[in-house]
Amino acid sequence: MPVKVSVVVPVYNPGPYIEDCAASLLNQSLPADAYEVIFVDDGSTDGTSARLDELAAQHAHVKVIHQENSGWSGRPRNVGIDAARGEFVMFVDNDDHLGHEALERMYDYGVANKADVIVGKMAGKGRPVPVELFRRNHPHATVDNAPLIDSLTPHKMLRRSFLDRTGLRFREGRRRLEDHVFVTEAYLRADNVSVLSDYVCYYHVKRDDAANAGFQRFDPVGYYKNLREALDVVERYTEPGPLRDKLLRRWLRVEMADRMSGRRLLAMPDDYRRELFREIHAVVVERFGPGVAAGLRPGQRIVAALLREDRYDDLVAFAEWEAGVRPRSVPTAVEWQDGILQVGLTAEYVTADGPLTVTADAPRPAADGAPRDAAEAAAWLGHQPRHTSAMPNTHRICA
Repeated sequence: MPVKVSVVVPVYNPGPYIEDCAASLLNQSLPADAYEVIFVDDGSTDGTSARLDELAAQHAHVKVIHQENSGWSGRPRNVGIDAARGEFVMFVDNDDHLGHEALERMYDYGVANKADVIVGKMAGKGRPVPVELFRRNHPHATVDNAPLIDSLTPHKMLRRSFLDRTGLRFREGRRRLEDHVFVTEAYLRADNVSVLSDYVCYYHVKRDDAANAGFQRFDPVGYYKNLREALDVVERYTEPGPLRDKLLRRWLRVEMADRMSGRRLLAMPDDYRRELFREIHAVVVERFGPGVAAGLRPGQRIVAALLREDRYDDLVAFAEWEAGVRPRSVPTAVEWQDGILQVGLTAEYVTADGPLTVTADAPRPAADGAPRDAAEAAAWLGHQPRHTSAMPNTHRICA
């Protein structure tokens, strides 16, 4: 039988996590002669190499390629692509695992919709995954009609002929965000992208030892140099305008504004966050016009504006104010009614100055401006009393 899917797994010192990964790959509903598993061992030193050879000896559709350590996942994935015989190539990380029917469902869905890229629903185990993208199936998704840009991890299934036709490969060497560059280009060059949302295909796992590559502290200079390469891809394959702004906004929001906000910013050592600030400021000034920040939420827009205007001290002061906002609830009534325990609560957000108040006519941040200081930034997000943030609620508990 022709090979339908080649599963490529870059491997480097996964420890016991390789067992769940391998078990999920060997337990697929797709017949064993319809797919192959290619483990590319990138110089593991923890005994995994021998374990992979053992699996290959036991299962005819498992292949292991050993190579010297390359420092990152790009080269192992490329080696796997070159070795793949399948109609489609699926990328899986060595500490994650698949749903039992993932390969069969994704393959059938891709063939039915003539897709070059199939994005299977993800579930996070201690890790965030996109939610809005997987609200429903998108048989014909684009970066314009679906939030594809929210899913830039490499855990997709791609048609082999599409990879060969475009010459699409991962950037190699020790680097960050090589998956952003690869996946963004795939989205923008594919004839069709299909999103399968009615079955959990991929389980994205946070390791107990926090040794996932994406959780390691990074060098800001190198990180944002690599991030610029993803921005280059967007600019190469889109025209200036609302769509390009929407795509670029993903990096401003996730890799910059969110990273430099509230408790997340304050948890960093001052010297490290100053270095991050310098690199992010440079990218914001160089690459983002006002239309990019305009689509952010108000708090993110404030952070983006302070980043653009090179106002580190005001950014930290605003983060301290954000970190001080907290929820508070007070029970107002507890009673039984017809066998149901009803608990009434009043909930509100409070700051050091009292309840956070929000009104429809409060001053809002301008798309191209920044607050004078942290106090004005806070005023943009709320206003003095007319309506408070308190909200009554009742919870019903059945006996």
